[in-house]
Amino acid sequence: MRYIKIALILQAIIVLGLISKPALAHGPSVRFGVVIGEPIYRPYYPYYPAPYYYYPPVVVAPPAPQIYSYTERSSEEPPPPQQAYWYYCPASKAYYPYVTQCSSDWQRVAPAPPPGP
Repeated sequence: MRYIKIALILQAIIVLGLISKPALAHGPSVRFGVVIGEPIYRPYYPYYPAPYYYYPPVVVAPPAPQIYSYTERSSEEPPPPQQAYWYYCPASKAYYPYVTQCSSDWQRVAPAPPPGP
């Protein structure tokens, strides 16, 4: 009975050692033992600082202003342009701004292109 217990314990230790082998991060060796306090031998693993990543500052440009034509803003027809008038003084037989005062009433005249040659 005593040998059976020892054999079962050894089998459990071997099975646990084989199972834990892929989980070791620092090499393929399997270690057994009890450590109280600090271990006598400690393998040296160099310290590598975390890599420094440079992130450039974020620059956000304001959006360009949107330019709309009159037809995009409204579905209505644009109003006709206001027609400019010339003002004629029959008393002095001249147009405003060449004459600034008129003794009679001013007459509104639609502008006409100059006569051709």
